[in-house]
Amino acid sequence: MRKLIAALFISLDGVAEAPDQWEFDSVDEGLMGELGSQLAEQDTVLLGRGTYDEWASYWPTSTDEPFASYINSTQKYVFSKTLERAEWQNTTLLKGDLSEEINRLKALPGKNMGTAGGPGLVRALVDRGLVDELTLAVFPVIAGKGKRLFGEDSPLQRMSFIRATPTPSGIVFLSYRPR
Repeated sequence: MRKLIAALFISLDGVAEAPDQWEFDSVDEGLMGELGSQLAEQDTVLLGRGTYDEWASYWPTSTDEPFASYINSTQKYVFSKTLERAEWQNTTLLKGDLSEEINRLKALPGKNMGTAGGPGLVRALVDRGLVDELTLAVFPVIAGKGKRLFGEDSPLQRMSFIRATPTPSGIVFLSYRPR
């Protein structure tokens, strides 16, 4: 059975929304290398509706390599109750129960599945115990405003440390698995 790896960029104060507003001056070879390693282990990307809308309008015509080729050619699943059609290549719209759909996808052959985008889908996956590994790229910035990964209503969950990988600019990749 393949694993679901949830990964997000996050600020020191826990903001995971709109990292394009605060991550740009920390991008370095360590970040790019770590992202490349993550992508090499995945053949499926899970998206929420907001990320799908943003990405489907940007990536199909992007020349931002190596990410454009990977994102456009990889199988994508978008979870949405309101989206009518997913027209971006290699994208399947899923409207069913999140837990049932994830368990069905985990049972399919292939590499790991990864998440992309904002905190909403990742929070829902973690809250339901569906994530096999959580990797946070913690950026050396206090964003001040924006959606945080976890809220006051998130259930208590204990995690086991896997690894910490720092980059030259001060980003630290922290990986955990549920206990």
